[in-house]
Amino acid sequence: MPSIIARLIPDWLRQYQLSALPTDVIAGLVVGVLVIPQSLGYAVLAGLPPVYGLYAAIVPVAVYAWLGSSNVQAVGPAAVTAIMTASALHPYADKGIEQYALMAGLLALMLGAILWLAGQLKLGWIMQFISRGVSAGFISGAAVLIFTSQLKYLTGIPITGNGLIGYLSSMQIYFSQLHPLTLLIGVTAFILMMLNRYASKWLWRSWLSSSYVKWAERLFPLILLGVAIALSSSLHWSTKGVATIGNVPRGLPTFTLPYLPDFYEALSLLPTAGLMALIAFVSSSSVASTYARLRNETFDANRELRGLGLANIAGGFFQSFPIAGGFSRTAINVESGAKTPLASLVTVLVMVAALIAFGSLLVPLPYAILGATIMSAIIGLIDIATLKSAWQRDRLDAASFMAAFVGVLIFGLNTGLVIGLMVSFASLIWQSSKPHVAVVGQLAGTGHFRNINRHDVVTFSNLLMLRIDESLFFGNSESVHRSVIQATRQYPNAQEVILIMSAVNHIDFTGQEMLISLNQELLNQNKHLSFSFIKGPLMDIIEHTPVITGLSGKVYLSTIDAVNALKDT
Repeated sequence: MPSIIARLIPDWLRQYQLSALPTDVIAGLVVGVLVIPQSLGYAVLAGLPPVYGLYAAIVPVAVYAWLGSSNVQAVGPAAVTAIMTASALHPYADKGIEQYALMAGLLALMLGAILWLAGQLKLGWIMQFISRGVSAGFISGAAVLIFTSQLKYLTGIPITGNGLIGYLSSMQIYFSQLHPLTLLIGVTAFILMMLNRYASKWLWRSWLSSSYVKWAERLFPLILLGVAIALSSSLHWSTKGVATIGNVPRGLPTFTLPYLPDFYEALSLLPTAGLMALIAFVSSSSVASTYARLRNETFDANRELRGLGLANIAGGFFQSFPIAGGFSRTAINVESGAKTPLASLVTVLVMVAALIAFGSLLVPLPYAILGATIMSAIIGLIDIATLKSAWQRDRLDAASFMAAFVGVLIFGLNTGLVIGLMVSFASLIWQSSKPHVAVVGQLAGTGHFRNINRHDVVTFSNLLMLRIDESLFFGNSESVHRSVIQATRQYPNAQEVILIMSAVNHIDFTGQEMLISLNQELLNQNKHLSFSFIKGPLMDIIEHTPVITGLSGKVYLSTIDAVNALKDT
């Protein structure tokens, strides 16, 4: 029994140094206080009562702190998972908040199960298949949708829909329901948030020293929250038509069995849960791996999958909705001095205290303040800089960005992500289908060979040397064959064709068949095909196949050996 208990204690706790305790406690307190408004807002964004944002920042955060891969990552409600939750559960919006909350817990449970299973199967490598363009385009599109969706809280207009067109159309239809006081409160809060975010140094410098400006910027949303609650309570905004949070359940999240759907309901939620799992893992692992490198720590992607999965599974039983790692939350955690996951456990205690002691204080809080908080925070996720860089360096990745971005705006989150991934994979296939095949010559006096169009090299009339700069597979074999034949027509006197295979790491069956056919075709023209620089693992695959046994020429260890053996003297 003691050995079992010992295994349940994480390494960071067994090796904990008391010298880290003061900074961990301070960081946990700071993060806990600062993310209260954010957590409330993300619950609203997910279509849930604000208190569920605090619920989602308790049990899942504690489980990740215990089992996650990162010492400093702060997980919790996130913008993208919140809006994906709202999008997935849109059909249940009219079935009552109790049913909706149960479905949100089910979604967290499904997402967590997918992540945990992926971790057990060691699928952490899958994150490398989402390009920077696709992820940035998806998040940027989601940010625009989130921004637009929050207009209903700033205006009082009942905006609905799954895409930008739906949001704008419903806004036009119900524009007559605009509530002036709500608009005034929301726009004022949004302007103040934007000034604090983008002009904080100018805003605070006249009152505070430079060392306190950063803390003033971080505390401002909380201060604004308190001022709004005070004004709403004293001026009785709720009686004037301003939507407020109202009754907040007292106490901690309770153990609740998730809703058990029928087969077709589960099947309809599964694609969304899978995409959310992918996005949650990519965002969380990006944050965790970045800080692991900065802190000279190891990062285990499969452990991240398991930790994040178990956090969501646990949250599914304690009134949570899907959670993920957060960039801003983790940055505050690190900058506040966090050394270990104990900081996240302190943050959990702050959330517990907020629910037990301060829940009633949130009753007069206008939804317009939460909407303004989200809108001001989400603008920073619209990643125009990445689009500009991709356009300058890699137009195909820029196309993937735009495909995901436009797809999200028009068709919604799930379809938009799929469109972005399809364009990204199509770009990869297109690039692979057109491998670079260079005619090379020898650099005088050396054993090096370079492209004849880029360097001053020596060529030989009876030799045609071609370097294939890609592995051979069914998607590019025909292109390589065509390039070799065209080169032989340009150099008709070359009787010896040497394929330099230094960049070829694999040849599939179609590629092998192409080489066999090419060898016979050249032989019919009284030309001989030889290979140079075949890597050992590749040679192990093709050594006893007709690619080698039927070769009209020879296989040379290096290109210089082939040249010395075959050139005219």
